[in-house]
Amino acid sequence: MEELKYCYKYPHPSVTTDCVIFGFDGTKLKVLLIERGIEPYKGRWALPGGFLRMDEDAMQGALRELKEETGLEGAYMRQFHTFTTPDRDPRERVITIAHYALVRLQEVAGGDDAARASWFSLGKVPALAFDHDQILRMATHELRRQIHFEPVGFELLPKQFTIKELQSLYEAILDVKFDRRNFYKKMQHLELLTQINGEPNERKQPFYFEFNAEKYAELKHKGFRLEF
Repeated sequence: MEELKYCYKYPHPSVTTDCVIFGFDGTKLKVLLIERGIEPYKGRWALPGGFLRMDEDAMQGALRELKEETGLEGAYMRQFHTFTTPDRDPRERVITIAHYALVRLQEVAGGDDAARASWFSLGKVPALAFDHDQILRMATHELRRQIHFEPVGFELLPKQFTIKELQSLYEAILDVKFDRRNFYKKMQHLELLTQINGEPNERKQPFYFEFNAEKYAELKHKGFRLEF
């Protein structure tokens, strides 16, 4: 007898995608959460995400769910881990493919099965639904690891930024404090920044810089690792 499409004699799990979306307010690193409007965990905060459709891959599903639940779109996301604990979802056996992204802060609003969407400082995140606390911890660890190898933090800044803004961003991501002069010297030495204005004027306006993508590509080819 011919088996029907998607009907098999072996048990198989459902698949979801979850999105860890980081933003930066100039001082603190923030994460985007949604308040669940349905059971399970109705009223609890969680990461944006949902069940994968049959006609989409994990990235497509993550982007769709993010837009439906928060209104945010166009994020550059990267997949970082798959969570497979058998009892992670009380409804059924569910595997989730987790992604993280860095975006500039913007207005968000709850939609679909999300009652609300809001930005939270990393130090003030409430207990999350499902295993989303674990997913958030792993995403934060991956972000802090990746920043040594790729200029991921530049996506959280305006195209033109000051050294102070860049230092504040790296301090927020790595949860450390840097000496301002040493940080500036490190960036000068790497030549990752291009200064776009001349001498400060009489009002002592700061220098502004842009990220030098060509220099970064050159350093990465040589085995780049940013150390402080």
